[in-house]
Amino acid sequence: MKGAAVNIPSLRGKNILIGVTAGIAAYKIPHLVRLLVKEQASVKVIMTPDAEAFVTPLTLSVLSKHPVYTTFESEDHQWHSHVALAQWADVFVIAPATANTLSKMAHGGCDNLLLATYLSAKCPVFFAPAMDLDMYAHPSTRANIAQLESYGNHLIPSDYGELASGLVGEGRMAEPEAIVAQLASYFFPKKALLEGKKLLITAGPTYEMLDPVRFIGNFSSGKMGVALANMAALMGAEVTLVLGPTAPHAIVQGVKVHSVVSAQQMYEATTEAFAHTDIAILAAAVADYKPQVQAPQKIKKKTDSLTLELAKTQDILASLGAQKQQQLLIGFALETENELEHAKGKLTRKHLDAIVLNSLNDPGAGFSVDTNQVTFITRGGRQEAIALKSKREIAEDILTLIHDKFL
Repeated sequence: MKGAAVNIPSLRGKNILIGVTAGIAAYKIPHLVRLLVKEQASVKVIMTPDAEAFVTPLTLSVLSKHPVYTTFESEDHQWHSHVALAQWADVFVIAPATANTLSKMAHGGCDNLLLATYLSAKCPVFFAPAMDLDMYAHPSTRANIAQLESYGNHLIPSDYGELASGLVGEGRMAEPEAIVAQLASYFFPKKALLEGKKLLITAGPTYEMLDPVRFIGNFSSGKMGVALANMAALMGAEVTLVLGPTAPHAIVQGVKVHSVVSAQQMYEATTEAFAHTDIAILAAAVADYKPQVQAPQKIKKKTDSLTLELAKTQDILASLGAQKQQQLLIGFALETENELEHAKGKLTRKHLDAIVLNSLNDPGAGFSVDTNQVTFITRGGRQEAIALKSKREIAEDILTLIHDKFL
């Protein structure tokens, strides 16, 4: 599930050089430039001459707020130094990288400004292949990609999907959001904090069906849990995210997403993953009750009132607490009254190692918003209050506390 870019401040102030080659996927580059500028990076663009047929230098110049370079010499006879461009860059991203350009990069070809800059670059180089599926699968292309990786370059893998030819398969250039996330991950200062750890995270609501069109649910957006999953992946963890029904989210590459609807489905997916988990963080807002009977057809409005008989859903957190062995188990408590007392009670009853308390009474906290403020409470009773911040920052603080207190 993908939506807006994953906001991570590790690109702020970075000099990012983008190399655009002559592929139809060049139409995505204006969006990529906008996202990087939004992340407060400084962006410059080099294009091969043939790439101008797919996207104009003027468009990219306006968006990047820098001149766009296509040749060694400008119309007014100003020299464009490939060495200076390479030295300026903190990272060089070649996207789209066509089969032709990949071949020249792998074998030292140097017939345009982009390739000369690549050969001069001492900064990290990322490349995002884009081509038709047969070209992408061809042994020569695979060998060129492997050769480039052996040089220390970083592959941004192509996606599977519909291609410009009408065929369906691998070869689509990665989406701009995924490219931004991979760059941000590379520069993230805590990228090895959870390396080697397997994390299980739940997020979002569950829906308990009354009939084929109605359900019992809640207002959870899943933003806090998704922020935790993204941040854990950026910190080097292997992440499984069990996600209830929500609007699309931007999810960092590498996070394994299991989409579920009901509490029972979330219980089954979480229980299966828990056995292979080092740390479980259950941030989902699971429905406590479900209809005793689900109507097979839409319930008609025939009477002035309707009585529903409800049954408890499976208590996922308590179930995992009863069966845990070496795993760390962290719960969430969203409260509206006697917050601290209720959170501590949940921590004890469900055999948790820690609990994250947030209150709907706190301005800027709760469902759907992009901010939160929480209190992290350990089994020993220690409390760490985290002031109002973005959910991304709250996620970083929570995971850092887990690392510092338990690992």
